Amino acid sequence: MIQPTPLRKNDTVVIVSTARKISSSELEPAIQWLHESGFQVELSPYLFEVENQFAGSDEIRRKSLQWALDHPTAKAIWCARGGYGTARILDDLDWTQFTIQPKWITGYSDITALHGLLQAKGYASIHSTMPINVATNTKEALDSLYLAWTGTPSTLEAEAHALNKIGSAKGVLVGGNLSVLYSTLGSPSQPPLGNCILFLEDLDEYLYHIDRMMLNLSRNGWWEKISAVVVGGMTDMNDNTIPFGSSAVETIARHIAPFKIPLGFNFSAGHIDDNEALILGTTYNLLVGKSGSILRPE
Repeated sequence: MIQPTPLRKNDTVVIVSTARKISSSELEPAIQWLHESGFQVELSPYLFEVENQFAGSDEIRRKSLQWALDHPTAKAIWCARGGYGTARILDDLDWTQFTIQPKWITGYSDITALHGLLQAKGYASIHSTMPINVATNTKEALDSLYLAWTGTPSTLEAEAHALNKIGSAKGVLVGGNLSVLYSTLGSPSQPPLGNCILFLEDLDEYLYHIDRMMLNLSRNGWWEKISAVVVGGMTDMNDNTIPFGSSAVETIARHIAPFKIPLGFNFSAGHIDDNEALILGTTYNLLVGKSGSILRPE
């Protein structure tokens, strides 16, 4: 896939919000970190628009993202936060200028819909923390984003997990938030799956819904198409009054069990403070061993 040009000192990062609204005070830690890291910062002219929970209407948010895609000098587009709403603005975008000057589109959670569309179009993008999270992120998470932007992506190591499936694989990394991936099935935002390594994470979901989503991916033949599955944070899961009976990781493992592909849990990515950057749309090598797992960019 096509990789945008790595960032260098004094390059411009533009910030947009494709989903939930954000305030200037919530952005301050991210802007300070960008300046300390040697980058210029430019905010979308629509960034602080508000319509209910959204950063403006669908049309305003689409204009905001279009402004960023068309920006003549920016090297990265950093999505301010997730929430909900990104998928609602994707279908009417004009990608002409972006194809001439690709930029590193960066974010996670609801941004998974945009990542999948980019990979379907043949472009790499960065799954990483967002401005809303910078104040609570670990140094490792922020360092990994800087390294991803500047062309030296990090290797992620994960502790052993009892439900890991030992093995090795090589493939293009795709994926992100399980709930958003589930919602992209059959749409232009569904990522290409052939021989890929699929990354999954999620937040604040009911345990039965994790099973519903995994079942749908199973019924759509995802596990026959991919080379491996890696799992990050499955954070703040919810159960019903009558327990569902299995945790999120147990449910994921059960769906993957019939297939001869490696499975690795405990990766530091997702809705966690140590949300380390992954470059989607690029090749990774995965090793899941008895003592832990390694996900290394090629």
